[in-house]
Amino acid sequence: MWTQFSFPLVAWFTLTMRRPPSGSIPDAPGSYQFYDNEGRCLYVGKASSLRHRLSNYFQPPGSLPLRTAQMVAAADRVEWTVVASEVDALLLEHALIQAHQPRFNIRLKDDKTYPWLALSVNEQWARPVVYRGKRRKGVQYFGPYPHVRSLRQTLDLVVKTFPVRTCSDAKFGRHEKLGRACLLFDLERCSGPCIGAVDEATYGDYVTGLQRFFAGDTEEMLSNLSQEMEDAAAAREYERAARARDALTAIAEASESQEVVVDASGSFDAFGLLANELEASVSVLHIRHGRVVGRNGFIADRVDAQETDDLMATLLERFYEERAVEIPRQILVSVDLDPARSQVLTSWLSGVRGGPVSVTSAHRGRRRQVLEMAKRNAGEDFARHQLRRASDHNARSRALTELQAALNLREAPLRIECYDMSHLQGTDYVGSMVVFEDGLAKRSDYRHFTVKTVEGNDDFAAMAEVLRRRLRRLDEQEDPAGGRRRFAYRPQLLLIDGGKGQLSSVLAVLDELGLRDEIEVASLAKQFEEVYRPGNLRPCFVPRGSEGLFLLQRIRDEAHRFAITFHRQRRGARMTDSVLDGIVGLGPARSKRLLETFGTVKRLRGADLEVLTALPWLPDSIATKVFMHLHADDPDAEPSEVPLHEADRQD
Repeated sequence: MWTQFSFPLVAWFTLTMRRPPSGSIPDAPGSYQFYDNEGRCLYVGKASSLRHRLSNYFQPPGSLPLRTAQMVAAADRVEWTVVASEVDALLLEHALIQAHQPRFNIRLKDDKTYPWLALSVNEQWARPVVYRGKRRKGVQYFGPYPHVRSLRQTLDLVVKTFPVRTCSDAKFGRHEKLGRACLLFDLERCSGPCIGAVDEATYGDYVTGLQRFFAGDTEEMLSNLSQEMEDAAAAREYERAARARDALTAIAEASESQEVVVDASGSFDAFGLLANELEASVSVLHIRHGRVVGRNGFIADRVDAQETDDLMATLLERFYEERAVEIPRQILVSVDLDPARSQVLTSWLSGVRGGPVSVTSAHRGRRRQVLEMAKRNAGEDFARHQLRRASDHNARSRALTELQAALNLREAPLRIECYDMSHLQGTDYVGSMVVFEDGLAKRSDYRHFTVKTVEGNDDFAAMAEVLRRRLRRLDEQEDPAGGRRRFAYRPQLLLIDGGKGQLSSVLAVLDELGLRDEIEVASLAKQFEEVYRPGNLRPCFVPRGSEGLFLLQRIRDEAHRFAITFHRQRRGARMTDSVLDGIVGLGPARSKRLLETFGTVKRLRGADLEVLTALPWLPDSIATKVFMHLHADDPDAEPSEVPLHEADRQD
């Protein structure tokens, strides 16, 4: 059973004097959490002994790593939860990190989104696509690959041997209705499932072959194709022999892009790590059947004062927790792990995989060479990241410092919220809120607002409504659904797109809510890029070409883009709904499917009556009503081509 405790942290100069008595912290495994004075979770950790681990934080700040010192300085209290074992502590830590997304926990950040090969195995006719983004259920992923061009070239070669469809669902459905295949079928790069040219069993064999190839298992395939070619030639079936020969050539060419690093039986992930006091770079090579079939590279911030082996174990946990990748039976790491920590880690990985997993290092042979290659990749990624970060971090620091000085702010605006309104002659009135933290956009905190109480064109009243709804949520304690607090973070600067008028309406809302002295406000006018502050008749001087003004412009433009996009979505939805409103028998589901089939209202309006009645899921009577509704002003429209049902005549 879990037991929970809390203890307040005090300022740095009295921190060591107010540390909790050692006897009050249990000498047992568990998870601990640091919170700030507003209740935000800053950091979640785990320990085999809470007493020993927490005592490391109650030291003079000079003896702590920089990020650890920053975290403890921002903390107001620490809480801990006792569990039965180290594995339970690991599971609890994962659950708390997912729930709170703490600012100081290690997060793997890559500087690019790597392409994957996604195979939609949940569909009747599976198809491979080059994919970037979040993982979805029912889809099998291979990779990631460092270069999208090489992945596309490999896929083009492989479909010559395994002719699965690569077209979109919309294109597949269109050709299925027409009963005519596309050009890829004529080029023998698709087996034509849309026209029934291949049965499901044969198509399944193609999909299996594709899976085996991208999993790195090509030796048996090459052997079988070679034997088939010889048998066909011996039987004088020269066309079949030629197809087998072409398949051998295509697979051999495609296999050249997968580097052979170990023997064909080797399937594992290799982790290379390089780190300094503040950050760590990790490179992951995915080896399947002796070939490199995917690579990952990440940069992680270091907060806790972890040893290198402990850091490697934490990175392994984060990697396999946050990404839908296959966990192999063997994982190689470039540092030797502590045996006790390794046992906890392998127990968790085995539970996730559903089978045994070993985490080891290699000190000789080809596997050691693979680890050295992973470490070299990590070093190259680290060098590029440090050069890029030095330039970017310096520019952002200058921008925040310049804004604090130019706008006479009490503190540097680490969190800036910007608001903008969008409408069309008072209709579809919406507002946007964008958030920048440390000079970078934080898109997870962006919000849309639909204006509810303002009629007509009144930007001042609309802005006041949006701000009133947002600022009233500053003191909320928890999301009603039990998740993270959505609006609890207080901005250091509230930026408005507009001039003095918009600024006055914002100040009225702040006075109404009693926040005038707590939140700094500024407005940025489009004309001459003038920045206004409360109490100043003249605009503040922010130098042209400065990093500070550039940051304000970027935030303002992002708020404008976000508002315009939402306004167009709402207006488009309203106009679309009005076009198909009032048609008897046409409900929301059929309306949505009609628009998905034709893409736009214009194409739907241009469709002939025969095309509408040919849709198998749309009754003829409803198709006729849709056609007449869309062509009510067209005297040449002829509904008589399709007979009406008796029920329709009575209507």
